Amino acid sequence: MSAAPVQAADTNLIVNGGFEEGLTGWFVNNGNSTDAATLTPTSDAWSGATAVHVTNRATTGSGPMQDLSGKVQAGQTYALSARIKYDNPQSPGTKQFFATMHYGGGTYTNLVSVTATRGQWAHFNGQFTIPASQGVSTARLFFETPWTSNPASDPNLHLMDFTLDDVSVVGAPPPPPASKTIEVVGKLPGEHNPLIGHKFGADGYGFVHDGRVYMYMTNDTQGYAPNPTTGVSPGINYGDINQITVISTTDMVNWTDHGEVQVAGPNGVAPFTSNSWAPGMAKKVVDGQEKFFLYYANNGSSSNVITGASPIGPWTSERTSTLIDGRTPGAEAVAWKFDPAPFVDEDGEPYLYFGGGPASTSMPAAERFNNPKNLRAIKLGDDMVSTEGTAAVVDAPVAFEAAQVFKRDGKYYLSYSSHFGGSDFGGNQTPLPGYPGGGQIGYMISDDPMSWPKETYAGVLFPNQSQFFGTGTGGNNHQSVFEYEGKYYFTYHAPTLNKRINGNTTQGYRSPHIQELAFNADGTIQQVVGTYAGVEQVRDFDPYRVFEAETFGWSKGIATAKVDGGSAEFGGSAPNLIVRDIDNGDWTALSSVNFGAGAGTVTAKVRPLAAGGQIQVRLDEVGGPVVATIPVDGTIGEWTELSAQLDGVSGVHDVYFTFSGPAGTDLFDLDTWQFTAAAAELPVTATAQTRCIGGTVYLAVQARNDHDGPVAIELETAYGKRSLSAVAAGANAFQQFNTRTATLAAGTATVRVTGSIDDRTVTTTHTVNHPGATCGA
Repeated sequence: MSAAPVQAADTNLIVNGGFEEGLTGWFVNNGNSTDAATLTPTSDAWSGATAVHVTNRATTGSGPMQDLSGKVQAGQTYALSARIKYDNPQSPGTKQFFATMHYGGGTYTNLVSVTATRGQWAHFNGQFTIPASQGVSTARLFFETPWTSNPASDPNLHLMDFTLDDVSVVGAPPPPPASKTIEVVGKLPGEHNPLIGHKFGADGYGFVHDGRVYMYMTNDTQGYAPNPTTGVSPGINYGDINQITVISTTDMVNWTDHGEVQVAGPNGVAPFTSNSWAPGMAKKVVDGQEKFFLYYANNGSSSNVITGASPIGPWTSERTSTLIDGRTPGAEAVAWKFDPAPFVDEDGEPYLYFGGGPASTSMPAAERFNNPKNLRAIKLGDDMVSTEGTAAVVDAPVAFEAAQVFKRDGKYYLSYSSHFGGSDFGGNQTPLPGYPGGGQIGYMISDDPMSWPKETYAGVLFPNQSQFFGTGTGGNNHQSVFEYEGKYYFTYHAPTLNKRINGNTTQGYRSPHIQELAFNADGTIQQVVGTYAGVEQVRDFDPYRVFEAETFGWSKGIATAKVDGGSAEFGGSAPNLIVRDIDNGDWTALSSVNFGAGAGTVTAKVRPLAAGGQIQVRLDEVGGPVVATIPVDGTIGEWTELSAQLDGVSGVHDVYFTFSGPAGTDLFDLDTWQFTAAAAELPVTATAQTRCIGGTVYLAVQARNDHDGPVAIELETAYGKRSLSAVAAGANAFQQFNTRTATLAAGTATVRVTGSIDDRTVTTTHTVNHPGATCGA
């Protein structure tokens, strides 16, 4: 079949199709765990200097692959061209090859084929049309020989080496990416759940380090693509998710967005994994070095771990294969070897909890329902990236997934998510009294982190979230418990942001929530109630520093993105994010900002994108009084710092940054904020008098401390000075200076007062006049 004429608007969607840039854009097909091959640049090329040589193929599908997700479109026709050759003298004289598209899951479509003659270049040259009904959120092109179930039985026939060159796929250019920006107010001012309103995040795992709470989440936003007309996105596709989202806070209400960690996939930290779901986090000193370990599910087949230098990276992989898989002793019968949750005990011993999914069909139906035995506990090695011994069964009633452990008062608590029944769990069965219902969070209490018999079951910790948030918010859940500053907190997710975007019909995009956890006197947990109110803010926000603009309690209409360079607040090795997609009427806000005695200026690091933009700083509500205006009048496209004076801002307020400018265009990007305090003065009443003693003028200086705390006072004249270190509130400092002269002209004395205002050391200088005097004649 000949290719259709290429139109001017058509585009070649293949990157580095001639392999002149080595293997850039290419990788070995990894659609199945058995796929494997070696790709090597070779000078034996059809054209140019380089082609790719494919060797050591493990399956017929083990060939060069390029990801075209987001480039090809359903209903479109494309022209495919490529050159292929094989040389093995033991192989048949001719061999058929396919160019095949993997659309995710088990959907594979042969696009174009060619029959090659041994030792000669063959030409793929044909068209293919993607059906209008075909989902293309995953679309990965690869080259293969015809499938057979046992290719190793005759490798010369099925697994011969081959060389590929000059690949092109020409057709309609990729559609512009759908905007992921959430335009609604997803987290209402005054409410603290969901934690963020500008993106999604599921399976939240709370982790505390150095006075800060970090949340690691499945990046539900990765697949979010709302229709530009209807605003509704297709349902979530878990198979596309290979990133972990990270946010953090020190006050439980204002959260900083640290962006996404590219964990899996060809460009991931661990490229031998495909997905990253349900993260878990731990830290441990290994060989004298504090390290951070981010565990995640590589879909349902396995779990893995990457290592960080800090809670936000940078990240590396110490492994070349998955940590938990079918080779893990004691996990052979676990259907889903996922949801890894680490726990490091007080003695430094580390453990990992994982597993879930359908119960073994070898068990009686009632047992499959009530005690499916699908969760596991295993010891980790001291390096935190290996396991020791055999995984032990966690006999959690009605268990489905999401095992997680924390410790309190010498007791171990394991929480988990319960299943919904069905054929995977024995069909129509009756739960035992007290056992969880469908989609609830149950928990167990044990004296041993490796021992979880069914007798340790303690009850339901959290009912299904739909009980609290209504229609469209059901489904299974995933939780964690962490301690922060003496309080325990419970994390969970619910599609509440999705609900605010689309109403009661949600598409499975989940958002993180936190509630405080309370305990009874006997150590059992009081059942958690899900609320939009969430948890209380534990401290006021400190504005007197440089802090990231992607820190907020509430927002409307903005998005965030990583840019080059380190973070001004978190250091050069931390990712730097900016606030972007700022349009007229958008805003961000901070909860409970403490300005103390008063703020003087506000500074924004900003990159103007259009003329006429401005930022207004408002107090307490989005339409509140304007206390500063920053015209964004710098050079278009260049980062600059712009400042404005603040008018009458003191005490504690919610602070809104509102953005305005020409409609229909992005106005500017934001990187950081900084407030400076107004010049503070310590109140003092100071006087200076002259008097005559024995024909000599004496200069008497007095200062009364009018501050509400002790201060240091220094009295200074041309005739000497005196310092007092701790003058109490309302007390006086006094000194009479001998001028040693009979005549003194009018002049001044200096009073310096040093004390504390809002935990800042402040020095105020006062100048006081004294009269002239003549003593004697």
